[in-house]
Amino acid sequence: MSDRDATRGITLLELVVAVLVLAMATIAALRSTEHATRALGGETARVLALQVALNRAEEYRLYGARAAGGLPREVRYGTTLWRLDVTEEPTRAGHVLATIGARAEAGPGARIAVIAPRRVTP
Repeated sequence: MSDRDATRGITLLELVVAVLVLAMATIAALRSTEHATRALGGETARVLALQVALNRAEEYRLYGARAAGGLPREVRYGTTLWRLDVTEEPTRAGHVLATIGARAEAGPGARIAVIAPRRVTP
C-alpha cells in the first residue's frame, strides 16, 4: 500500500466526530427554535389584550369619562372574556386620566392610559 492510498479516504473516527458535531448543531438549532416559539406564543394574547384596552380607551374619548365609567367591566372579544380594571384620576385641566388594564383568566394582559374629557358636549 502506498502513501497515496492511505490518505485517500476518511477514517471511521473522523466520521463519528463529524456526525457528533452535526448532531450537536442540530440540537442547538432545535432548542433555539423551541425557545423562539415559546416567546412568540404569548404574543397573540398580548396583542388581543392591548386591543381590548385600546377599545375601552376610545370609548372614554368618544363618550367622556362620566358615560364611559358606567360601561361593563367585562367584555367578550372573540372567544375570550376580558376583565377591565379602570382607575380614574382628575387632571388640573378638568379632564380625567383613565388607566385601563385588560386581562383574561389566563395569559398576559395590557395596560394603557388615556386622557378623556369628563363629558362630551354634542
